[in-house]
Amino acid sequence: MSSLSVAPRDGKSASPAAPEGVDAIRIERLSKRYGDVVAVDDLTLRVAAGDFFGFLGPNGAGKTTTINAIVGLVRSTTGSIEIFGHDATSDWRSARRLIGLAPQEYNFDRYLSIRDVLIYQAGYYGLPPRDVGARADELLERFGLASKSRDTFIKLSGGMKRRLTLARALIHSPRMLILDEPTAGVDVELRLELWSLLRELNASGTTIFLTTHYLEEAETLCRNIGIIESGRLVALEPTSRLLQRHGAASLVVRVDGPIPALPAGLAERAFAERDLGLIRIEGVDSTEVAEIVAALVRAGTQITAIDFGRASLQDVFLELTRK
Repeated sequence: MSSLSVAPRDGKSASPAAPEGVDAIRIERLSKRYGDVVAVDDLTLRVAAGDFFGFLGPNGAGKTTTINAIVGLVRSTTGSIEIFGHDATSDWRSARRLIGLAPQEYNFDRYLSIRDVLIYQAGYYGLPPRDVGARADELLERFGLASKSRDTFIKLSGGMKRRLTLARALIHSPRMLILDEPTAGVDVELRLELWSLLRELNASGTTIFLTTHYLEEAETLCRNIGIIESGRLVALEPTSRLLQRHGAASLVVRVDGPIPALPAGLAERAFAERDLGLIRIEGVDSTEVAEIVAALVRAGTQITAIDFGRASLQDVFLELTRK
């Protein structure tokens, strides 16, 4: 497939000029409350222009609310948001033109051809249909959808719908792409293909703001990561530093059958994932492995496999977010 151009072929763009040297996202003390429920709690966050940023957290942590505040779908209770130097409230038109949003849920007009989906989307950013036909064709070709250009959304497979979601987010050549679970429900081959595409977009200068529950995805793609829990940031640093600082070696024990009560001395260090049949013990030194395994066996644990090694982002995530 041909390389994807971020800018339209005619050189025109719906996006206003962004000042040099400013952050892609600058959030200051953002809060969002729904009655007595605090969805986002005093959040301050910077995402540098050109970054590949991962925004992680368990369900209900405040990720989607934060994204909705960034793109203007919800009004914050307190705080401010700037997009490439443009205030997201007072200068909302300029701010939103700089963002392409690829939501997790599909929200296409089911009666339009997928080519018209892209062309109509461009109209929201002030680009007339006559100027975006070539851009739409370019995106459909790059995403392997050119042969389906006259088909409606309902005729596409799940993987094609995911590609169309990304193509639509890019139609107006945004400077930042916000991705909410971009590979949810796709097979391994398409996931790797989308990873390659996202790396290409980022290398060409597009800032990418990613939320995902596939922590391997974030660890592989993201240079910097923020982790949110109960509306508050619990980590914000480069991925490599996050793993080094929190990523002590861990012992993962796979169990056959029910997981018994953990022995005294291990309960405060271990986390039992009962639905997966796993016990994770964090901060383990290599000299402790034999002693820990023996203690688990004495407690009646039916061990089927043991894995000892450097903590992954999943281990760090569990350490920082579990209650």
